[in-house]
Amino acid sequence: MTQAAGADRLRHLGVRSEEMIEALARISADEGQITRLYLSPEHRRAATLVADWMGDAGLTVREDALGTVCGVLPASEPDAGNKTLLVGSHIDTVINAGAYDGTFGVVAGILAAQEIKARGIKLPFTLEILAFGDEEGVRFPSTLLSSSGVAGTVTPADLEVTDASGVRLADALTAFGGQPEAALHLGRDRDSVLGYLEVHIEQGPVLEAEGLGVGVVTSIAGANRYSVTVSGMAGHAGTVPMHLRSDALVGAAELICAIHRIAGQASDHGVVATVGELSVSPGAVNVIPQDVVFSLDLRAATDEPRHEAARAIEKAGAEIASRHGLTINFNQYHEVVTCLCADRFQDAAETALRTLGVRPLRLMSGAGHDGQAMAKLTDIGMLFVRCEGGISHNPLENVDRDDMGLAVEALIRWIETIAEEERAVS
Repeated sequence: MTQAAGADRLRHLGVRSEEMIEALARISADEGQITRLYLSPEHRRAATLVADWMGDAGLTVREDALGTVCGVLPASEPDAGNKTLLVGSHIDTVINAGAYDGTFGVVAGILAAQEIKARGIKLPFTLEILAFGDEEGVRFPSTLLSSSGVAGTVTPADLEVTDASGVRLADALTAFGGQPEAALHLGRDRDSVLGYLEVHIEQGPVLEAEGLGVGVVTSIAGANRYSVTVSGMAGHAGTVPMHLRSDALVGAAELICAIHRIAGQASDHGVVATVGELSVSPGAVNVIPQDVVFSLDLRAATDEPRHEAARAIEKAGAEIASRHGLTINFNQYHEVVTCLCADRFQDAAETALRTLGVRPLRLMSGAGHDGQAMAKLTDIGMLFVRCEGGISHNPLENVDRDDMGLAVEALIRWIETIAEEERAVS
């Protein structure tokens, strides 16, 4: 293929991606915004549109019991085995979302499968594109439910949760056309799945800072979440001398600065820490604060640096509490372990990017993805795509058309590389 022909192909893939993204963005519960919640009328319309695209791409289409749209391209080599390579992402959104989060990964998968079929690329495995309906967990407290179904980890309790209106997930699923009982038995046969790949916008600024359109994901960060309570003694703002105070807010402020410092010192290991909520009691202008409660979100590329940072933060809290006459309690209410992308898929992605003249950069994902659920079934791999300003979960979210074209072509070549490796070992 000539350089000009290659550029035209990338341009076509970018234009088609943009058209499909815009079509899905018009499906929303709120006019002038993008809001598509799981099992909503908007989810149904989006699922129908995605199924139509899969059919037009020459895929065999079905919808599983949890509403995941599945498009299958059978293996095209006569001696192919019974393995399936899964490629997917999600079509649900947060409220007032951007257009690309999750959605582009589904579009990229469909276009890749269509191109593989149209170009006559032979695969020694079945290729299946998945459009998950619940990754964000906005309507129900059920994050990653759709991919958990494919991984076989959904429990009866998962279907009993309710939304803000008191609607049970199981009832909403039935109304949607799904099958709650069958949803408990969706898990794929581990031995028949080759792996899971996902293309996703980065939702961060690293690729943009590096001047790269696409990058290779090494891991999905593990995370701890805490509610931190700092308790002191309330008193009159005018009568208690400074050296005799047990001011909870002073202790909390010092601890928050220590958290920032500790995370910064471990940044080479991908450690990030965020205090996003804080409340002060009794909250009066003339009263020394007695209690402060704040949130702590702690993440890292691998588990041990995150655990080390947590220990350092708790040690700093004990020192601050002793010095100010306070008590500090760390209540951990959430933990997700780090999810590593398979080395073989990272290496294959690098090979694919080099064929396109792209410098392979490896980076971690600080945000959660369907791959975390799928990793309980099979090896996973991810490609990130540059997004403008690192902005996501925001109407300003934007991905350049050329980067989308590049990402779709990178996915095609990634799948081709995996196919070559499978032939070599079979």
